[in-house]
Amino acid sequence: MQGVKNVKKIINHPEHVVTEMLEGLVAAYPNQLKLIDGRAVVTRKNVPVANKVGIISGGGSGHEPAHAGYVGQGMLDAAVAGEVFTSPTPDQILEAIKAVDSGKGVFMVVKNYTGDVMNFDMAAELAEMEGIQVDKVVVNDDVAVEDSTFTTGRRGIAGTILVHKIAGAKAEMGATLADVKAVSEKVVKNVRSMGMAISPCTPPAVGKPSFTLGENEMEIGLGIHGEPGTERKPLATADEIAIDLTDHIFKDMPLSSGDEVAVMINGLGATPEMELFIVNRKVNQILKEKGIAVYETFVGNFMTSLEMAGCSVTLLKLDDELKDLLAAHANTPAFKK
Repeated sequence: MQGVKNVKKIINHPEHVVTEMLEGLVAAYPNQLKLIDGRAVVTRKNVPVANKVGIISGGGSGHEPAHAGYVGQGMLDAAVAGEVFTSPTPDQILEAIKAVDSGKGVFMVVKNYTGDVMNFDMAAELAEMEGIQVDKVVVNDDVAVEDSTFTTGRRGIAGTILVHKIAGAKAEMGATLADVKAVSEKVVKNVRSMGMAISPCTPPAVGKPSFTLGENEMEIGLGIHGEPGTERKPLATADEIAIDLTDHIFKDMPLSSGDEVAVMINGLGATPEMELFIVNRKVNQILKEKGIAVYETFVGNFMTSLEMAGCSVTLLKLDDELKDLLAAHANTPAFKK
């Protein structure tokens, strides 16, 4: 395979994966999406949407369907793709902001990685110099560790998708920029995630796994770029893993009998749905035993790490407003309601 050294992947050349992926995505959804040439920015076909706050997100590639898969009605207006596991540049983000601005302002959903926060902030400053009002929320749902390889504070992982959904629904209703920010901050305050993996991923340009695990070893609490977790231990059963991950969440965000939650069981890229549903079975049992009502469950690949095998559990504590926004219509390649 020309241009690829010792990497067993279905690609053409490591340096072209992001561009070619986005071209393929837009080719699959030509009536919904368009690509800003040379910027690795995917937008809704009809941007800017009149009288609506524009919603953008993005980050390094390798987490598909995040983020471009969530561009569409009821969620994002644009997604900015960096190189694999690399933050997008401020000029890319600025192009996205300008593309989605209808005059009502632009709201940015940013995962808490140092490069992402810095570059989105820089782009927002540049946009404001051009007269565009910009605000943001930083998602930090991962309860595993404080301060990590690329992060000050907690990392943003699969809970980000629920922020996309709820912020997007609020904006679609004609809410102001301040209202979109308020509800997004409510989601961030009430969402927690915890992940684990049983095998690493191999970034195409690197050509070797991001970490190594023993034959019968798993890692609890690692990040979606392979950042270190909290512990390595012998591979446990699905039920034991579900107990471990939810225990970490409950310690950080106590939930009481009568509370209502949304559940996301997220695959990291190479985990069969069979295994994700087995994990969900136990998570559902744990919540029932605690008297916690499950309003809605999402099982699948939402925020991946290339071909890493593993999963994360996300719980979002709900109130009536969040339930209504979660239930609202959405039509994107990767998420439909």
